Amino acid sequence: MEHLQTQGISLPRLGLGTFRMQGDICRAAVESALGLGYRHVDTAEMYGNEDAVGAAIATSGIPRKELHITTKVWHENLAPDAICRAFDASLNRLRLDHVDLYLVHWPSRNMNLPAIFETLLKLKQEGRTRAIGVANFNLALLKTAVEQIKAPIACNQVEYHVLLDQTKVAKYLAAKSIPLVAYAPLAQGRAASDETLISIGRKHGASAAQVALKWLLDQDSVAAIPKTSRAESQRANLDALKLKLDDEDRKAIAALPKDKRFVNPGFAPGWD
Repeated sequence: MEHLQTQGISLPRLGLGTFRMQGDICRAAVESALGLGYRHVDTAEMYGNEDAVGAAIATSGIPRKELHITTKVWHENLAPDAICRAFDASLNRLRLDHVDLYLVHWPSRNMNLPAIFETLLKLKQEGRTRAIGVANFNLALLKTAVEQIKAPIACNQVEYHVLLDQTKVAKYLAAKSIPLVAYAPLAQGRAASDETLISIGRKHGASAAQVALKWLLDQDSVAAIPKTSRAESQRANLDALKLKLDDEDRKAIAALPKDKRFVNPGFAPGWD
């Protein structure tokens, strides 16, 4: 599988998202994905499933160095002491001595960005996370983090799919050589029923969801973390990597409405 190189880590471009999966369902989903060849698993303290993810990793038998594990600190825990406590708790639940990427999950109106990144950098320097990054940061917040604070951000994880324009954020990230990690890459299931995508898929012997996923992964510096607990869908997402879209396909996808946001960012003013 292709990887993106960022801030000293190698990020598999296709990962498994685990939002809204918990307990035995989450554990079975991660075990299934790892068995199929996934090596990138995304979780967060807010998901309430780090223990299940950790259990699946522990029983997988896959060498730790082959895995990429991302987790995130919730917006209520962005004071320096709270970040450290949250991080320790996440590592404990995951049964790991380090994660590969630790993200600020959501911006908060009252956050102190310099203090946050100072704390995250300390965790990185201690070798407890190999890289740090952000999620749900708009253009203004990205510029503050990258240009003013000069934080070594390894990615920005945002909602991104065929029905949502993220051009401004994507262009900025690309210019700074920072990957965009797309969550909800299948538009929370809506991509599967889009007639344009169904038509493109029919042409290539693929599903509409596979077309939507490959459209993302064909873009430079974009990774995607579709969430699915079903082995068949996990396998289909892997198979999407083999799909070859042509210029006609891309033109048709470009013509789709790009104003469908399914996750409300909700915190920072002036959201792009």
